[in-house]
Amino acid sequence: MPRRGGCFDLDRKEAQIAELERAVSAPEFWKDQANARMRSQELAGLREEAAVWRGLEHEARDLAELIALDVADQTQNFREELEQQYAALEARFRQHEIDTLLSDPYDVRDAIVAVHAGAGGTEAQDWAGMLLRMLLRYCEHRGWRARIVDESRGEEAGIKSVLVEVRGRHAYGLLRSEAGVHRLVRLSPFDADHQRHTSFALVEVLPDLGDAPTVAIDPKDLRIDTFLASGHGGQGVQTTYSAVRVVHLPTGITVSCQNERSQQQNKETAMRVLHARLEQRELERRTAEKQKLRGEFREVAWGNQIRSYVLHPYHLAKDLRTRHETNNPEALLEGELDPFIEAYLRWKAAGGRYERLEGKEEEE
Repeated sequence: MPRRGGCFDLDRKEAQIAELERAVSAPEFWKDQANARMRSQELAGLREEAAVWRGLEHEARDLAELIALDVADQTQNFREELEQQYAALEARFRQHEIDTLLSDPYDVRDAIVAVHAGAGGTEAQDWAGMLLRMLLRYCEHRGWRARIVDESRGEEAGIKSVLVEVRGRHAYGLLRSEAGVHRLVRLSPFDADHQRHTSFALVEVLPDLGDAPTVAIDPKDLRIDTFLASGHGGQGVQTTYSAVRVVHLPTGITVSCQNERSQQQNKETAMRVLHARLEQRELERRTAEKQKLRGEFREVAWGNQIRSYVLHPYHLAKDLRTRHETNNPEALLEGELDPFIEAYLRWKAAGGRYERLEGKEEEE
């Protein structure tokens, strides 16, 4: 007999909830503050998910009963109303179905997102700013909290780089589809001749490990610099050296943070980001080793873009991994990312078996 809840496996989730509730009620639960906060957040998220699927299950059962009554009683015709109810229920189901594709250990976590402009000056910086807006709009649609913790603005427009904390269940699992190089083709608003330009920007997406990182860092491997925080346009906004730059000497990874109120807060945020980047580096190293053993491995290099956005001479956004595309890239840039994210998660669940589009098709 299939489990109640289908692909969501509601029975298993409710068993997890019961187990976590027993753990939370134990007297020694809060001795480890970091672990206790993480487990409490996990419990709250599981309760929310289970409530959603219980509600969908009850609505589906009620609708099935109404349909049976409509079929049995030919004196009244509620077909149009029932079809509307069915369409609304299906839409809500599809909205939450995407969560069932999130099965990796870090998928449930908050995310750390970075956007970097590629070579190309103002053009690339403006494109990086457009990508930041797209991601922030998507976070807004999902009801997540997004906060910029470090930002370097372009001289004329856009951004050179930006670091954003995203708070929301499954933020990492959903946003990781956006990690990689994004390519834009458009008529330049900064070119007096209004010619077509191609711009690139890089998006990084890391799981926020919170206060329980898994990669140990030797303090001797760190160089910590402090400097004056700056506002838009580069003007000083503080008279104390509250901004912090942390450099991990063995890897050269550098993290800056200046938007917190104090130097200590900036340092704590920067260390969280550093832990996340080192963890991601370790995961990528293991993945690379496994793929080499399997025969073929493609390095994620700057030239291997994941998605192209064409605004001239035609309108098209195409994901080069999943082959999902839309002729309405403007909607995508307004944060309507769900179709692309769902296509990515289904592609990943299938083993990423589509080959990347290359050659002529990739250059379109």
